[in-house]
Amino acid sequence: MRLSAKSRFAVAAMIDLALRENLGPVPLNSIGLRLQISLSYLEQLFSKLRQQGLVESTRGPGGGYTLGRNTQQISVADIIRAVEGPRALQAEESSDTGEAGWQLTQDLWSGLNSRMMEHLQSIKLQQLCEEQRAKGVPPETRPASRRGIFAQRKAEAVKTTAPNSVFALAAALAGKR
Repeated sequence: MRLSAKSRFAVAAMIDLALRENLGPVPLNSIGLRLQISLSYLEQLFSKLRQQGLVESTRGPGGGYTLGRNTQQISVADIIRAVEGPRALQAEESSDTGEAGWQLTQDLWSGLNSRMMEHLQSIKLQQLCEEQRAKGVPPETRPASRRGIFAQRKAEAVKTTAPNSVFALAAALAGKR
């Protein structure tokens, strides 16, 4: 069984995404800022999550990622399998011990592995989100804003002290001599 930092980051990012799912597509850079994970690393993780159907991507201005399934249908085991590969939650044979050493403890590790797998399969993303809300982690309440080239900026009045004609410029220059 392999539970790496990659798995922890993927689960944390999925919780963050699920907490904000009703706001529309969530950009990866905002997840990265909140969780302090680099954008390139998140892109790698979300590529694997998208291939497994756990998230969906939306391109363009206002784009980002949304959940591919309901939070009740996504387990921690699904997330780990998506980022680590299909063999992530299977028992690994140890090369440290000889063949006889592996045979002596195989039942122990197989049993432990199957119980761990059952436990991770039973933990749903919805449960993790509810725990975060109970701890007081506030979901964002602002609606997803439009970004990019379609965003309208407020025009500010331009104030200038420069002369507005050639004659005013000449008069301003003549007055300085």
